[in-house]
Amino acid sequence: MDKNALFVLKLLIVGIVVNTLLTSGLSATENTRVKTAQLPHSKLCNETALLLVMEDCGEQFKNQMMHVDPKNWCNLTHFIWEYYSFSTCTEQEAEVIGCYWPNPQVESYIITIHKHFFSNCTLDHMVLLDPPDTTLTVLVLVPVMLTLAMVALVVWCSKRSDILV
Repeated sequence: MDKNALFVLKLLIVGIVVNTLLTSGLSATENTRVKTAQLPHSKLCNETALLLVMEDCGEQFKNQMMHVDPKNWCNLTHFIWEYYSFSTCTEQEAEVIGCYWPNPQVESYIITIHKHFFSNCTLDHMVLLDPPDTTLTVLVLVPVMLTLAMVALVVWCSKRSDILV
């Protein structure tokens, strides 16, 4: 057997052994010291209590937003703290009640709050217009002319093969 082939075979075997050792060492299923995480028994979600708590969070947000000038309701920098407090309140209260967050009831309530405060904050739609005819003509003709020029160059070069050799 060739000396290099024997070296490659030994290198392959060492690589497989090292890979096996590393893989088994990093595997959590083979490590007997790793304990499986025990999740606490989760409560069932009480949707009625969740909606009542969302109303409380919403009332706090509404009271805080009354201190912000309505002209500034579309500028997040003027009410970022109030919105953060509202979002945190809904998340924490949902977890206390035993509901995951966000869920359809919370999302529905948040959409209601958004419709109340931010419905007039839509951006104006940008009207797209065609470019002027001269610009459009240039944008179409330049690639067409370049394509024709390249074809003509290829044909000319193929007929003049004696110069290129």
